[in-house]
Amino acid sequence: MELSDLQVFKAVVQTGGIVRAAESLHRAQSSVTARIQALEEKLAAPLFIREGRRLQLAPAGRVLLQYADRLLDLAKEATEAVKLDQPSGVLRLGAMESTAAVRLPQPLGVFHDAHPDVTLELYIGDPTDHTRQVLNGELDAALIAIPASDKRLASVPVYEEEMVLISEAKHPPIASPRDIDATKALLAFHPGCPHRKRFEDWFARSRVAPRQMVEMGSYHAILGCVAIGMGVALVPASVLGTYAERAQLGVHTLSPKFRHAQTRLIWRRDAPQAKIVALRKVLVEQGGKKAAR
Repeated sequence: MELSDLQVFKAVVQTGGIVRAAESLHRAQSSVTARIQALEEKLAAPLFIREGRRLQLAPAGRVLLQYADRLLDLAKEATEAVKLDQPSGVLRLGAMESTAAVRLPQPLGVFHDAHPDVTLELYIGDPTDHTRQVLNGELDAALIAIPASDKRLASVPVYEEEMVLISEAKHPPIASPRDIDATKALLAFHPGCPHRKRFEDWFARSRVAPRQMVEMGSYHAILGCVAIGMGVALVPASVLGTYAERAQLGVHTLSPKFRHAQTRLIWRRDAPQAKIVALRKVLVEQGGKKAAR
């Protein structure tokens, strides 16, 4: 069964006869008749009840019409989705928890307004996993805070994060790991988190071993536990603005080597889809505006 057969069938249904269907399709009547007869032979069922020159749908025709509408709509959607010059379809984007919570709401709102035909799916997770998923085609793009070293990936810098050490407000100033109260735990995400790796490297550079590492699943949990004195944490300064009890936190500046972290947008180099190009444009523009502030 070909899509062109379904288009002819639908035209006959809509116009109520062969003559008008032929006129609407700019075809010969004999061609339309032959197409309908061939379709009935393929399906081994009559599609129309013939009442003089007018045709009424037979039971099999009513069933086929439902599928014809869906198949033709899917064909149109597929055609639009593969066009490289018009953003459309589903855009699967990966991001870290802090990036998704603090950086993405405004630019994704701008992107949605500019490209309403794109359905956005946001996946929160580990940058290493997201890199693998982009390479495997499971994600279209991802925002990561680790180097994009694979040659199959294209990337562009989007955000420059300032990393800060936070403690409870009454903790003395912290300039090195040796200044941290020995009773305090280190609060961080799982080992795949690049910010945790930066935190561990900061300790290793001073040849100090953390007393205890406590893994947590969200920045709000980390901020809350730091505020009550459970431990210290390394976080992007941008997440502090989302915390209502900001006054309960002490913020300590790191040395330049550990202070700056870059977030990049990555995608497969061989898949420059219009929706990715459009997302890149919005993220770079919005990221630049935030940096200017």
